[in-house]
Amino acid sequence: MTVCILGAGAFGTALAVALSDRHDVRLWGRDGAALAEVAQSRKSPRLPNVTLAENITVTDDANTALQGAGFILCAIPLQATAEALSDLAPLFAGQPLIGCSKGMDLTTGLGGYSVLRSVYKTGPSGVLTGPSFAVDIAKGLPTALTLAAEAQENVSAWQAALSTETLRLYTSGDPIGAELGGALKNVMAIACGATIGAGLGQSARAALITRGQAEITRFAVKLGAQPETLAGLAGFGDLCLTCTSEKSRNYQFGLALGQGQVFDKAITVEGRATALALLPIMERLEIDMPIAKAVAGLCAGTITVAQAMAALMARPLRKEI
Repeated sequence: MTVCILGAGAFGTALAVALSDRHDVRLWGRDGAALAEVAQSRKSPRLPNVTLAENITVTDDANTALQGAGFILCAIPLQATAEALSDLAPLFAGQPLIGCSKGMDLTTGLGGYSVLRSVYKTGPSGVLTGPSFAVDIAKGLPTALTLAAEAQENVSAWQAALSTETLRLYTSGDPIGAELGGALKNVMAIACGATIGAGLGQSARAALITRGQAEITRFAVKLGAQPETLAGLAGFGDLCLTCTSEKSRNYQFGLALGQGQVFDKAITVEGRATALALLPIMERLEIDMPIAKAVAGLCAGTITVAQAMAALMARPLRKEI
């Protein structure tokens, strides 16, 4: 089978490397000059210690990338996904389209799966998400992810086609829960990074992870998700990884906030956009999300880490569950 991956960043490239063990892969991106160098050197600047197999075709030509592909995986950064898919979708031939980007669109408030559905209405679609770093996938380290779609007869076949010896996929019929778990955990990772960066301690981080899980579940269920999805790989699993590792860009961004340092603007931090996109939605639906609200304030520059922590600690005492 041939698999097309849209988006030649770190995660898209890592998926290309992993799936090339079983399939021919076409890796598409927009920067023709950079992609030509990758095609020649078989090295990507996003994953410098990984060599791309010869059955990975690197191209900026969408027709070449999509021709005869059995699956399309979209790893384009979420804030650019809608525009890119609007250009590319007329070239699709009814293939399954699986979203691999995490976050919420600043313009529409939609998560990754919902963005796909808003653009690609004629073919099947799903979402691939869970606790994973690109470098781990590319190195062939054991990784387990959630593959979610509404049609279970589809997702079981997709699971069989896209699992590898080191990439284990579990199925779910709850793409809304899966997309929201993957999006909102980035917000909590910023909070956890800021906590450690400010020297507030491991105990404070553990509390944020736990209460952050409660906020994520509260929000997702309100939007139609199944609560058990948020207890699985797409929810709690991804939350644990992202909130505890400096490999996470969102955690790194939080660390910089906590330390009062300037963060590299060239690095994509989906949690920053997600927090800002969340704010009007949770206010409109009257969903209590104090951690997410604090992160939105940190990202907007309207509060400091010390003020955010003071506000959280001053909340009324209550029963936990």
